[in-house]
Amino acid sequence: MKKDDLTKGHMALHFRTLAIPAAFGMLFSTLYNVVDVYYAGILSTDAQAGLAIGYQAFFILMAIGFGLSSALSSLVSNAKGSGDDTVAQRYVAQGIAFGVIITGSCMVIGWFLGPRLIDLVSEPGAYRDAALGYFYWLIFALPGFLLAYGGNGILQAHGDSRSMQRALMLAFVANIALNPLFMFGLPGLWNGMGFNGIAAATIISQTGVMVYIVKRIFQLDIMQSVKFAAFSPDKDSFKNIFAQLLPASSAMMVMFISGFVVQFALKSFGGHAVAAYGVAIRIEQILLLPILGMTGALLPIAGQNFGAQKFDRVRSALKYCWGIGFAMTALAMPILLFGGSFAMALFSNDPDVIRAGSSYLRVDAFLFPIYMMLFSINSLLQSFKQAIWTLWISVYRQGFAVGFFVWMFINFLDFGVQGVWFGIATAVTSGWVMSLIIVSNVAKTQMGGLLLTPLVKPSQ
Repeated sequence: MKKDDLTKGHMALHFRTLAIPAAFGMLFSTLYNVVDVYYAGILSTDAQAGLAIGYQAFFILMAIGFGLSSALSSLVSNAKGSGDDTVAQRYVAQGIAFGVIITGSCMVIGWFLGPRLIDLVSEPGAYRDAALGYFYWLIFALPGFLLAYGGNGILQAHGDSRSMQRALMLAFVANIALNPLFMFGLPGLWNGMGFNGIAAATIISQTGVMVYIVKRIFQLDIMQSVKFAAFSPDKDSFKNIFAQLLPASSAMMVMFISGFVVQFALKSFGGHAVAAYGVAIRIEQILLLPILGMTGALLPIAGQNFGAQKFDRVRSALKYCWGIGFAMTALAMPILLFGGSFAMALFSNDPDVIRAGSSYLRVDAFLFPIYMMLFSINSLLQSFKQAIWTLWISVYRQGFAVGFFVWMFINFLDFGVQGVWFGIATAVTSGWVMSLIIVSNVAKTQMGGLLLTPLVKPSQ
C-alpha cells in the first residue's frame, strides 16, 4: 500500500500519521506566538494589547492562506482518491501559481485596510501605536504564511503533515533567538527595533518555512514530470480553486472579524481586558492543538475516500475522529477550569489581566467538545467539496451571533466583561446546532447518510 493512499488500511494509522505531526506543528506555531506574547509582555501591557490587535488584523489576510490550504487539500485529495494523478498534478501547479498572485494582491489590500481595522477597535494611545507599527512590518511576512499554508494543503493531500511540523519547529527555535536580537539589538553595536523587532523576526522565520514547504512540494512523485507551462494560469483551474477557497477563506475572515467585534466590546473595559483576551486565546489554542490535528486530518482522509466513493470509510473516519476528540476534550476541560489563573500568570503579572483572562478560560472549558465537533464538520464539508456551507455556518455563528449575544449580555443583561464570554459561548453553541443540521442533510445527499450506511446507495 502506498503511504499516501488513505483509501486503504486502518483509520487509526492514518489519523496517527497525519494528526500527530500536524498537532505538533501547530503546537510549535502556537508556541511561536506565545514567545511573541512573552517578549511583548517584557515591554508593557500596552505592547501585549498592541500585539493582540495588530495580529488580529493580519489574521484576516492570513484567512486566504487557510482557505487555499483547504481548497488544495480537497481538490488534490479527491483527484488522488479517484486515481487521476494528472489532475492532481495540475491542481498542485495551478495552486502554486494562484498562491503567488493572490499573495501579492493581499499585500496591497492589507497595507490600506489593516490600519483602518486597527483604528476601529482601539483607542488613541500607546497600544494603538504599537499595533499599527507591528502590522505594517508584518505585511512583509505574508508570502511566508500564505504560500506555506497553501503548500501544506498539497502535502497533506499526499498524507504528509511531517514537513510542516519540521518547518514550524525550526521557525519556533529561530524565533526564540531572533526576537530578542531584533528587539534589543547587540550591546555597543545596535540598539534594536524595540517592539517592531517581533515582526521583523516573524518575516525571516516564516519566509524560511515557505521555502522549505515549496521545496518539499517539488520533491513529490507527481511533480517529477511537471513542465514549466503547467504553472501558466489556467482559467478553469483557477475557477475551481477559487470556488473552494472563497467559502473557506470567507468563513475564516468572518471568524477573524468576529475577533474584532469581541475586541471592540472589550475596549470599553480597558486595555487590560484586551490584553487578557489576547493571552487567553493563546492558552486556548495550545489546548486545542490535539483537537485541531485530529479534525484537520479528517479532511484528506475523508477527501480521498469520498473521491474513491468509499462512503463507509468516510463514516468510519468521522466516528473515529469524534471518539478520540471527545477523549481529548475531557482531558482539556479541567485544565481550563482549575489552571487558568496559573497559566495567565505565566504571561502577565497584572492582576486585572489575570483575573479577566482566567474568567474567559473557565467559560471556554465547556465549549471544547462543541469546538471539536464544529471543526470536524467543517473538514467533512470541505472533503465533499461543499465548503460553501462552512461559510454560512460561520456567517451565522461569528458574523451575527457573536455580536448579537455579546451585545445582549452586556447591554441588556448587564453582565460586564463576563457578558463578552457568555456571548461567545451562546454563539458557539447555537452555531453547533446549526452545523449538525446542515452536515446531516449534506451527507444524506452526498453519500446517503452521516453515520449510518443507507439501504440504497446514493447516486453520484
